[in-house]
Amino acid sequence: MVRMIDLYSQYLGIKEEIDRAIDTTITTSDFIGGNAVVEFERALSSFLNVEHIITCGNGSDALLLSLMAIGLKKGDEVIVPAFAFASVVEAVALLGGVPVFANVNHSTFAIDPASIERMVTKRTKAIVPVHLFGQPCDMKQIKDIAETYDVVVIEDNAQSLGAKCRLSSECEVYAGTIGHIGYTSFFPTKMLGCFGDGGAVFTNDNVLADRIRAIANHGQHRKYHHEYIGINSRLDTLQAAILKAKLPHLPDWIESRQKAARYYSAALKNIEQLILPLEVPHGTHVYNQYTIRMPISLRDGLKTELTSKGIQSMIYYPTPLFNQPAYRNICVIDPMMSDCETLCRQVLSLPMHSELSHNGQDKVIDTIQTYITRMS
Repeated sequence: MVRMIDLYSQYLGIKEEIDRAIDTTITTSDFIGGNAVVEFERALSSFLNVEHIITCGNGSDALLLSLMAIGLKKGDEVIVPAFAFASVVEAVALLGGVPVFANVNHSTFAIDPASIERMVTKRTKAIVPVHLFGQPCDMKQIKDIAETYDVVVIEDNAQSLGAKCRLSSECEVYAGTIGHIGYTSFFPTKMLGCFGDGGAVFTNDNVLADRIRAIANHGQHRKYHHEYIGINSRLDTLQAAILKAKLPHLPDWIESRQKAARYYSAALKNIEQLILPLEVPHGTHVYNQYTIRMPISLRDGLKTELTSKGIQSMIYYPTPLFNQPAYRNICVIDPMMSDCETLCRQVLSLPMHSELSHNGQDKVIDTIQTYITRMS
């Protein structure tokens, strides 16, 4: 079988380090708030070159904490992309905010800065650009818009940890560190995944960092002194120890994914029915997913064909968020929205991970070529 992601093979590559981290945690039995949590936060802070890392229970909590920290109130508007995972909308809705769906670029899957600017109103509290599939949004344009209208930027970096944004020819920084707040997920299939759930918020703002850390801990800085209405969201020591062991390997894993992406692209570039991932000049692609587009008439058949050959594939995402029943009646939509329904019916993500072999890719490539030829 050719898997979408091979977590076990990744584990085997650093087995001794992971086993040592797990054994140390069990030996100390300091399962909540242990030293590994502080050590991992410091390591990730150094890696991203950001002042504050606040770990939490998962990526969804990370956005919820961020919105709570900026004081999102009922009726406040938050601009989000129409093509993304639902977690970017859930936190907004849970706090009584209004999701405002902006258009996305069909070639890059990223939120469209022009659509963001169209949708800014006096009620706009925040913009949440999602660095989707491993590639950053155009953060220079988004940052300029946010400064013009005095709006908070919260970067969703759940799928693109390690990707870099080029703000100019001389300035390149990690995605997630440009806005007022950034956050990520450590779900096992992410660029840096733990062995369960986990997430983190990052910021260079001392006041926001202090508030987020307190909100994540029942709204308290000191035990039984509750300054804010908070939640209970924390990264367990065991997961922090695993992530600390994995973090030094992230650059190598990114390079392996990029090589695998180039191999796919070289083999598939001449198939006119396929539109391959576009790499943008304003950022680097780390390929959390390798997502292609094709005619609607071919997509579902190709997915079935891949499955029949023992090849996993995924459709991210089958429905625009504004068409989801949960959000349909509480949202605002860019009136110039392009046809996101068609985009959702064109996309297909192929197997992509740092352990992906050329033999596995060749099986994927051969299956695609055979299917397209047969259907032409």
